[in-house]
Amino acid sequence: MTGPGTAPVPPSKGGRWIQHWDPENETFWKETGEKVARRNLFFSVLSEHIGFSIWTLWSVLVLFMGPEYGLTPADKFMLTSMVTLVGAVVRVPYTFAVAVFGGRNWTIVSAGMLLIPTVAAFTVMEPGTSFSTFLLVGLLAGVGGGNFASSMTNINAFIPLRKKGWALGLNAGGGNIGVPVIQLAALAIIGAGGGPRVLLGVYIPLIVVAAVLAALFMDNLENVKNDTGAAKDAARDAHTWIMSLLYIGTFGSFIGYSFAFGQVLQNQFGRTPLEAAYVTFIGPLLGSLIRPLGGRLADRYGGARISLWNYVAMGLATAVLIGASMEKSLSLFTGAFVVLFVLSGLGNGSTFKMIPGIFQNKALAKGLRGEEAAAYGRRLSGASMGLIGAVGALGGVGINLAFRQSFLSYGSGTGAFVAFLAFYVVCFVVTWAVYLRRTAPRVPVTTATSEAKSQLSYAEV
Repeated sequence: MTGPGTAPVPPSKGGRWIQHWDPENETFWKETGEKVARRNLFFSVLSEHIGFSIWTLWSVLVLFMGPEYGLTPADKFMLTSMVTLVGAVVRVPYTFAVAVFGGRNWTIVSAGMLLIPTVAAFTVMEPGTSFSTFLLVGLLAGVGGGNFASSMTNINAFIPLRKKGWALGLNAGGGNIGVPVIQLAALAIIGAGGGPRVLLGVYIPLIVVAAVLAALFMDNLENVKNDTGAAKDAARDAHTWIMSLLYIGTFGSFIGYSFAFGQVLQNQFGRTPLEAAYVTFIGPLLGSLIRPLGGRLADRYGGARISLWNYVAMGLATAVLIGASMEKSLSLFTGAFVVLFVLSGLGNGSTFKMIPGIFQNKALAKGLRGEEAAAYGRRLSGASMGLIGAVGALGGVGINLAFRQSFLSYGSGTGAFVAFLAFYVVCFVVTWAVYLRRTAPRVPVTTATSEAKSQLSYAEV
């Protein structure tokens, strides 16, 4: 029998299953858990990173599909919108696949599935292919968006509550950075005279490597069982849908702008594909790198507080974009767009940190303590992450459709930016009204290994 001061080595059975996992036990975490969690985090990030690259592949390909492809700007925005939509929808089943198959096992499968859209795109990428064919193949790329949900759910189970902001931010940021990486790779390959098929050919072996490394070095957690009740409970909880709305404002902005930035530069400012590609990677790169910082700030100051002021900053950046769009100032427009990317990444980290804190708070309000409270929080936060991630990604669909309509109606993206500004105001009001206006009573939190008591409130989630 294991006492509170001991740290048993996680026993495994066939297929790398860990039967004992107690990250809230500080001794267990320091002596055993942290090393195992970091190893799983690293290889999970690798697979998620390539998944993001394949998901956003078409944001790059459409830039180099010139007049010979016969696609209008509206066609291209529709194509990227539908790719984003599939990536959002598949996040729900991907979330629960971790509990059905195990985190390691599903990472292997989900990484291998990325071969399907990549090989398909390699096959059809040439002038003369119909728009409907491009659309169908583009939809296949949406599976890359699901890797985020399964990775976040899996890593959430490995990490103690006190470190979730930084770890989840690092996990998501490492995945998000797949967006600028594929944009940079496209710039290097196509700019040097290579075609889109060369880019696709580079990623095919990388996908195989990610799947093999997941098989060799990742683990499944025995105590993460399939729990359909958790999904139902999460769907019934109002906080799941409130956080979904807030996540639209942060991640929806990040992924939507990632798909649309280059097209906006081409259509509104007349940039060539290479001129657009030279700058489109900067925003996603900085937004990805800063996401772990958003989680770290949320760990220290509270996710709700960081998110609130982040929405203020996003609103101000959008107001500058509206002015730059109306004045046709390319330099101001580009600079403000990059700032908006950075803020969306920061907000991604702070909003996702709020999720486990909210459900931990609810556990405490129910009178639960110690490992019982932690288990309750992990159960519902893991289930809710898939729903929140899916709805948040739908924001990317809305952004691309808003740009499409704005260009059709006004010939520029100004109308879309006005709508985005209004939405950020809504996010600010909701964050303040739900999580900061009336702070929930402070409740003592205990761990299985410490008598010290910290305090948690909704303002600090």
